[in-house]
Amino acid sequence: MDMPPGSAKGLQIVVTDIEVAHAHLSERGVEVGDIQDLPWGRFIFFNDPDGNGWAIQQAIPSSS
Repeated sequence: MDMPPGSAKGLQIVVTDIEVAHAHLSERGVEVGDIQDLPWGRFIFFNDPDGNGWAIQQAIPSSS
């Protein structure tokens, strides 16, 4: 399936350390939003050069 550049939204990556991911992107010139703390995890959001929307999540560990 062909999709035009910038048409993918809601792509998600899960990481173990959101601060490291935020710093990594920022240091490379990516315009990334502030870290958002939500009940189900911590997130940052950004668009890639084609305009696709990405979310990076640091999942909250489940309690056993």
